[in-house]
Amino acid sequence: MNPSGGNRRVAGINGFGRIGKMLIWYFTANRTFDELVVNTGREIGMQLEDAVQTLASDSTYGAAETFLFGVNGRRDIRILDAEEALIEFFGMRIRLLRRARNPKEIEWRTFGVELVIDATGRFLDPTIPFDAAQGSLRGHLAAGAARVIATAPFKIKDRTASTPDDAAMIIYGINHTAYDAARHHVISAASCTTTALAHMMKPLLESERTSNILTASLSTIHAATNTQSVLDSVPGTGAADLRKTRSVFNNIILSSTGAARALEQVLPDIMRVGFMADSVRIPTSSVSLINLNLTFHSPLDRMGAPSVNQRSINEIYREAAEGAQAGLLRFSMTQNVSADLMGVPASVVIEGHDTHTRTGFIELSSSMLEQAGIISDRALQVPVTHAKVFGWYDNEYGSYVSTLGRLVDYIYRMGLR
Repeated sequence: MNPSGGNRRVAGINGFGRIGKMLIWYFTANRTFDELVVNTGREIGMQLEDAVQTLASDSTYGAAETFLFGVNGRRDIRILDAEEALIEFFGMRIRLLRRARNPKEIEWRTFGVELVIDATGRFLDPTIPFDAAQGSLRGHLAAGAARVIATAPFKIKDRTASTPDDAAMIIYGINHTAYDAARHHVISAASCTTTALAHMMKPLLESERTSNILTASLSTIHAATNTQSVLDSVPGTGAADLRKTRSVFNNIILSSTGAARALEQVLPDIMRVGFMADSVRIPTSSVSLINLNLTFHSPLDRMGAPSVNQRSINEIYREAAEGAQAGLLRFSMTQNVSADLMGVPASVVIEGHDTHTRTGFIELSSSMLEQAGIISDRALQVPVTHAKVFGWYDNEYGSYVSTLGRLVDYIYRMGLR
């Protein structure tokens, strides 16, 4: 029961930035909930109409009615009560809370909110207690929520601390069935890059042909985010990476990503693989591209052909797209560019046209074999295949928010109390 209307399904969103706004659009289009309570933590503009305008239009995806409902979509947004900040957004009832910035002070309990998505990016340490002066993810629980989901990986500041037993990183379609309604109260939905990467790696790890991965690395060619500077700015005190303050308009910027480390939490099998990851920021508004490089032990068949090749890798992805990861992983033989993937609701889209492999041989001499306890008068040729796979992901609505939305729906259906 909730005071907003009996058994109506109500969710809370903390933050009105890129992910918060896109979540509102997603839940409106998919009707996962009947009502949303959105905490902005402050006034937006000079009047409620300014918040409505911010919600209704977007420089990346266009007008809400067109993006969500097609070219025949019609704007259907009404202010129900300006004093209470109640809006009807294409049939979705939205209440804006504009006073509290500390999670423990947000009125979730008053409005019957049991599940909160924290999209601020500010509260990512699950070890910080609810009453911390600077705020905490656990503050949402103290304010009445039964579950809180962070839209970024956990960042535990105390390196001696471990992830609490009631916290977990979960990606829908990867390890969502590990969610334990009786145990998990604080959840990380990882990042956009980790989400896409996990869906690229899962079918390879699960296939007998490609499970023997020797090394892996990725570069994500990543669209700009609001953490970057529009024009060059002065680095803050103690800043270690001066490139983050260079103009996003004018540069290709080398950066870092924690996607490989986060991947270990949702796909533990990856820990046996040496994995490197980096990021290259480019001046586009959304849609990013993972350039995944892998090295496999690739035994030869009776015809002398390597077991891992372009055809076999693409076949694995095609089978995953039609089977276990249907609706989450897509396989495409189309020659895409980034704009073609804008808003596409898939965790990752494999660009099968550009999957490439090259097989070579590592020679193990007799002396090397002897050191391993193998007596042989001949050198041993070990076939090794290097593969390059590309995966597109719309790092805002299409990939990340759509996958997160499915996770939220799953957690809600599995039970909160």
